Amino acid sequence: MENRLLMDKHNPALENLPIEDIIAGIHACDRQLADAVGHALPAITRLAKAASNCLEKGGRLFYLGAGTSGRLGILDASECPPTYGVPHDLVNGIIAGGDTAIRRAVEFAEDDTQQGVRDLLAAGCTPKDFVIGISASGTTPYVHGALKSCRERHIQTGSICCRLHVPISDIAEFPVEVDTGEEFIHGSTRMKAGTATKIVLNMISTACMVKGGRVLGNKMVDMQLSNNKLIERGTRILMEIADMPETEARETLLRYGNVRKALESLRRP
Repeated sequence: MENRLLMDKHNPALENLPIEDIIAGIHACDRQLADAVGHALPAITRLAKAASNCLEKGGRLFYLGAGTSGRLGILDASECPPTYGVPHDLVNGIIAGGDTAIRRAVEFAEDDTQQGVRDLLAAGCTPKDFVIGISASGTTPYVHGALKSCRERHIQTGSICCRLHVPISDIAEFPVEVDTGEEFIHGSTRMKAGTATKIVLNMISTACMVKGGRVLGNKMVDMQLSNNKLIERGTRILMEIADMPETEARETLLRYGNVRKALESLRRP
Protein backbone atom coordinates (compact mmCIF):
# COMPACT_ATOMS: atom_id res chain seq x y z
CA MET A 1 0.00 0.00 0.00
CA GLU A 2 2.72 2.51 1.02
CA ASN A 3 4.71 1.90 -2.16
CA ARG A 4 1.58 2.44 -4.22
CA LEU A 5 0.83 5.68 -2.37
CA LEU A 6 4.37 6.88 -2.95
CA MET A 7 3.23 6.64 -6.57
CA ASP A 8 4.46 5.58 -9.93
CA LYS A 9 5.96 8.87 -11.07
CA HIS A 10 5.32 7.96 -14.69
CA ASN A 11 1.57 7.46 -14.16
CA PRO A 12 0.51 8.64 -10.70
CA ALA A 13 -3.20 9.13 -11.57
CA LEU A 14 -3.74 10.97 -8.30
CA GLU A 15 -7.09 12.23 -9.55
CA ASN A 16 -8.41 8.66 -9.33
CA LEU A 17 -7.51 8.20 -5.66
CA PRO A 18 -9.95 8.75 -2.79
CA ILE A 19 -9.01 11.56 -0.40
CA GLU A 20 -7.92 9.12 2.32
CA ASP A 21 -5.32 7.67 -0.04
CA ILE A 22 -4.14 11.12 -1.07
CA ILE A 23 -3.67 12.12 2.57
CA ALA A 24 -1.92 8.83 3.36
CA GLY A 25 0.33 9.27 0.32
CA ILE A 26 1.40 12.74 1.39
CA HIS A 27 2.12 11.39 4.87
CA ALA A 28 4.18 8.55 3.44
CA CYS A 29 6.29 11.09 1.54
CA ASP A 30 6.68 13.32 4.59
CA ARG A 31 7.93 10.43 6.70
CA GLN A 32 11.09 10.41 4.58
CA LEU A 33 12.07 13.89 5.74
CA ALA A 34 13.49 13.04 9.15
CA ASP A 35 16.13 10.80 7.61
CA ALA A 36 16.82 13.28 4.81
CA VAL A 37 17.47 16.08 7.30
CA GLY A 38 19.44 13.67 9.48
CA HIS A 39 21.92 13.02 6.70
CA ALA A 40 22.53 16.79 6.48
CA LEU A 41 23.11 17.38 10.22
CA PRO A 42 26.91 17.88 9.94
CA ALA A 43 26.41 20.58 7.30
CA ILE A 44 23.55 22.17 9.29
CA THR A 45 25.79 22.22 12.36
CA ARG A 46 28.61 23.97 10.48
CA LEU A 47 26.20 26.58 9.16
CA ALA A 48 24.58 27.17 12.56
CA LYS A 49 27.98 27.57 14.25
CA ALA A 50 29.11 30.10 11.67
CA ALA A 51 25.88 32.09 11.93
CA SER A 52 25.99 32.00 15.73
CA ASN A 53 29.59 33.25 15.77
CA CYS A 54 28.58 36.11 13.49
CA LEU A 55 25.73 37.14 15.80
CA GLU A 56 27.97 36.94 18.85
CA LYS A 57 30.33 39.41 17.18
CA GLY A 58 27.54 41.93 16.62
CA GLY A 59 26.48 40.90 13.13
CA ARG A 60 23.01 40.19 11.83
CA LEU A 61 21.44 37.25 10.01
CA PHE A 62 19.73 37.58 6.63
CA TYR A 63 17.59 34.94 4.91
CA LEU A 64 17.14 35.42 1.17
CA GLY A 65 14.84 33.48 -1.14
CA ALA A 66 12.10 33.51 -3.76
CA GLY A 67 8.57 32.14 -3.52
CA THR A 68 8.03 29.57 -0.78
CA SER A 69 11.71 29.68 0.18
CA GLY A 70 11.55 33.44 0.72
CA ARG A 71 8.32 33.18 2.70
CA LEU A 72 9.80 30.53 4.99
CA GLY A 73 12.80 32.76 5.70
CA ILE A 74 10.49 35.66 6.54
CA LEU A 75 8.42 33.38 8.80
CA ASP A 76 11.45 32.20 10.75
CA ALA A 77 12.87 35.72 11.05
CA SER A 78 9.57 37.25 12.16
CA GLU A 79 9.18 34.73 14.97
CA CYS A 80 12.54 35.52 16.61
CA PRO A 81 11.62 38.84 18.29
CA PRO A 82 8.44 37.66 20.07
CA THR A 83 9.95 34.31 21.00
CA TYR A 84 13.38 35.45 22.14
CA GLY A 85 13.04 39.21 22.71
CA VAL A 86 15.72 40.09 20.15
CA PRO A 87 15.64 43.29 18.08
CA HIS A 88 13.51 43.10 14.96
CA ASP A 89 16.50 43.70 12.70
CA LEU A 90 18.70 40.95 14.16
CA VAL A 91 17.22 38.20 11.95
CA ASN A 92 15.85 39.42 8.62
CA GLY A 93 13.89 37.78 5.83
CA ILE A 94 14.09 39.07 2.25
CA ILE A 95 11.96 37.75 -0.60
CA ALA A 96 12.29 38.29 -4.35
CA GLY A 97 9.64 40.78 -5.41
CA GLY A 98 9.50 42.54 -2.04
CA ASP A 99 6.73 42.47 0.55
CA THR A 100 4.06 42.10 -2.15
CA ALA A 101 5.47 38.64 -2.92
CA ILE A 102 4.76 37.43 0.62
CA ARG A 103 1.09 37.01 -0.29
CA ARG A 104 1.06 37.15 -4.09
CA ALA A 105 3.61 35.82 -6.55
CA VAL A 106 5.54 38.49 -8.44
CA GLU A 107 6.23 37.27 -11.97
CA PHE A 108 9.87 36.76 -12.93
CA ALA A 109 11.15 38.30 -9.67
CA GLU A 110 13.29 35.24 -9.00
CA ASP A 111 15.02 35.50 -12.39
CA ASP A 112 16.97 38.71 -11.69
CA THR A 113 20.53 37.82 -10.72
CA GLN A 114 21.32 41.35 -9.49
CA GLN A 115 18.23 42.22 -7.46
CA GLY A 116 19.11 39.98 -4.53
CA VAL A 117 22.27 41.86 -3.62
CA ARG A 118 20.48 45.18 -4.18
CA ASP A 119 17.81 44.10 -1.71
CA LEU A 120 20.47 43.04 0.82
CA LEU A 121 22.36 46.31 0.53
CA ALA A 122 19.12 48.28 0.83
CA ALA A 123 18.51 46.44 4.12
CA GLY A 124 21.94 47.52 5.34
CA CYS A 125 23.76 44.21 4.97
CA THR A 126 27.52 44.58 5.52
CA PRO A 127 30.57 42.28 5.85
CA LYS A 128 29.76 42.02 9.57
CA ASP A 129 26.60 40.09 8.69
CA PHE A 130 25.71 36.57 7.54
CA VAL A 131 23.50 35.73 4.55
CA ILE A 132 21.72 32.41 4.05
CA GLY A 133 20.34 31.83 0.56
CA ILE A 134 17.33 29.52 0.44
CA SER A 135 16.44 27.73 -2.79
CA ALA A 136 14.69 24.38 -3.00
CA SER A 137 16.16 23.72 -6.44
CA GLY A 138 19.54 25.26 -5.67
CA THR A 139 19.41 27.12 -8.98
CA THR A 140 17.28 30.23 -8.31
CA PRO A 141 19.01 33.14 -10.11
CA TYR A 142 17.92 35.69 -7.47
CA VAL A 143 19.64 33.66 -4.75
CA HIS A 144 22.57 32.47 -6.86
CA GLY A 145 23.46 36.01 -7.91
CA ALA A 146 23.10 37.38 -4.38
CA LEU A 147 25.40 34.78 -2.85
CA LYS A 148 28.01 35.36 -5.54
CA SER A 149 27.91 39.11 -4.91
CA CYS A 150 28.13 38.54 -1.14
CA ARG A 151 31.29 36.48 -1.57
CA GLU A 152 32.79 39.29 -3.66
CA ARG A 153 31.93 41.74 -0.86
CA HIS A 154 33.38 39.46 1.85
CA ILE A 155 29.98 38.80 3.42
CA GLN A 156 29.76 35.30 4.93
CA THR A 157 27.28 33.03 3.21
CA GLY A 158 25.35 29.83 3.75
CA SER A 159 22.72 28.08 1.67
CA ILE A 160 19.82 25.69 2.13
CA CYS A 161 18.54 23.61 -0.78
CA CYS A 162 16.67 20.35 -1.24
CA ARG A 163 18.75 18.65 -3.93
CA LEU A 164 22.29 17.36 -4.08
CA HIS A 165 25.20 18.85 -6.03
CA VAL A 166 23.52 22.14 -6.94
CA PRO A 167 25.10 25.40 -8.14
CA ILE A 168 24.55 27.53 -5.01
CA SER A 169 26.40 24.93 -2.93
CA ASP A 170 29.52 25.75 -4.92
CA ILE A 171 29.19 29.43 -4.02
CA ALA A 172 28.08 29.40 -0.38
CA GLU A 173 30.77 28.92 2.25
CA PHE A 174 28.44 26.82 4.40
CA PRO A 175 26.08 24.89 2.10
CA VAL A 176 23.32 22.59 3.33
CA GLU A 177 21.80 20.06 0.93
CA VAL A 178 18.77 18.04 2.07
CA ASP A 179 17.87 15.38 -0.49
CA THR A 180 14.08 15.42 -0.20
CA GLY A 181 13.49 13.52 -3.45
CA GLU A 182 10.38 13.46 -5.63
CA GLU A 183 7.40 15.52 -4.47
CA PHE A 184 3.93 14.00 -4.14
CA ILE A 185 2.84 16.66 -6.64
CA HIS A 186 5.68 16.77 -9.13
CA GLY A 187 7.64 20.01 -8.79
CA SER A 188 5.54 21.38 -5.90
CA THR A 189 8.43 22.26 -3.62
CA ARG A 190 6.14 23.91 -1.10
CA MET A 191 5.52 20.34 0.11
CA LYS A 192 8.44 18.10 1.16
CA ALA A 193 11.10 20.65 0.28
CA GLY A 194 9.21 23.41 2.10
CA THR A 195 8.75 21.27 5.20
CA ALA A 196 12.41 20.24 5.23
CA THR A 197 13.49 23.86 4.79
CA LYS A 198 11.37 24.92 7.78
CA ILE A 199 12.93 22.16 9.87
CA VAL A 200 16.44 23.34 8.99
CA LEU A 201 15.57 26.98 9.67
CA ASN A 202 14.13 25.98 13.05
CA MET A 203 17.43 24.29 13.89
CA ILE A 204 19.61 27.21 12.82
CA SER A 205 17.68 30.04 14.47
CA THR A 206 17.02 28.06 17.65
CA ALA A 207 20.69 27.10 18.01
CA CYS A 208 21.70 30.73 17.47
CA MET A 209 19.24 32.00 20.07
CA VAL A 210 20.23 29.37 22.63
CA LYS A 211 23.95 30.09 22.21
CA GLY A 212 23.16 33.80 22.33
CA GLY A 213 21.80 33.40 25.86
CA ARG A 214 18.16 33.91 24.94
CA VAL A 215 16.78 30.95 26.90
CA LEU A 216 17.21 29.67 30.44
CA GLY A 217 17.22 25.89 30.53
CA ASN A 218 14.64 25.35 27.83
CA LYS A 219 12.45 28.26 28.88
CA MET A 220 11.69 31.35 26.75
CA VAL A 221 12.59 33.85 29.46
CA ASP A 222 13.05 36.75 27.02
CA MET A 223 9.77 36.34 25.13
CA GLN A 224 7.60 39.38 24.56
CA LEU A 225 4.41 39.42 26.64
CA SER A 226 2.32 40.35 23.63
CA ASN A 227 -0.85 38.43 24.46
CA ASN A 228 -2.64 36.69 27.32
CA LYS A 229 -1.33 33.26 26.30
CA LEU A 230 2.27 34.43 26.68
CA ILE A 231 1.49 36.15 29.98
CA GLU A 232 0.11 32.85 31.23
CA ARG A 233 3.19 31.01 29.97
CA GLY A 234 5.48 33.52 31.68
CA THR A 235 3.53 33.17 34.89
CA ARG A 236 3.93 29.38 34.82
CA ILE A 237 7.67 29.71 34.18
CA LEU A 238 8.05 31.95 37.24
CA MET A 239 5.92 29.59 39.32
CA GLU A 240 8.14 26.67 38.30
CA ILE A 241 11.57 28.28 38.57
CA ALA A 242 10.98 30.50 41.61
CA ASP A 243 8.43 28.27 43.36
CA MET A 244 5.96 31.15 43.59
CA PRO A 245 2.18 31.08 43.96
CA GLU A 246 0.31 32.02 40.81
CA THR A 247 -0.97 35.41 41.90
CA GLU A 248 2.45 36.58 43.07
CA ALA A 249 4.12 35.21 39.94
CA ARG A 250 1.71 37.06 37.66
CA GLU A 251 2.07 40.33 39.58
CA THR A 252 5.86 40.09 39.52
CA LEU A 253 5.90 39.27 35.81
CA LEU A 254 3.65 42.20 34.91
CA ARG A 255 5.65 44.55 37.13
CA TYR A 256 8.90 43.81 35.31
CA GLY A 257 7.42 42.99 31.89
CA ASN A 258 9.79 40.11 31.23
CA VAL A 259 10.47 36.70 32.78
CA ARG A 260 14.23 37.21 32.95
CA LYS A 261 13.92 40.62 34.63
CA ALA A 262 11.39 39.22 37.06
CA LEU A 263 13.77 36.40 37.98
CA GLU A 264 16.66 38.82 38.38
CA SER A 265 14.55 40.96 40.76
CA LEU A 266 13.97 37.93 42.96
CA ARG A 267 17.71 37.28 43.24
CA ARG A 268 18.54 40.78 44.47
CA PRO A 269 19.27 41.05 48.20
